[in-house]
Amino acid sequence: MPMFKLPLSGDVAQTINPWRFAFDPIGGQYGLVNITLGQSSAPEVEADVLSDVAGYGKQLGRIGDALLVLLKYLPRDADLAPEDAAAIAALHAMLADIEKVKKRHARRRAHK
Repeated sequence: MPMFKLPLSGDVAQTINPWRFAFDPIGGQYGLVNITLGQSSAPEVEADVLSDVAGYGKQLGRIGDALLVLLKYLPRDADLAPEDAAAIAALHAMLADIEKVKKRHARRRAHK
């Protein structure tokens, strides 16, 4: 049986990657979950800190713990502006809520 080919049609070998077609227009993201760390003046340093020292959650947790220590020594009769007192109250409330979530997700010890 003779093979019929249109002009300039020749044999075609082309790899079609539907994922590339779908994700290239939005910046070449290939994973189902992509995390952007944001703008950084030293992204290599930030990546090393996150992988070798502590993640953002632990860093913020330590800062929150240190702030609670400092606030403990703030005189109760300190003459604060209303917006400053509101900011401190909001911080206390947020850290208390975070503590509740931590307790809710606490894991049991593997052994006592």
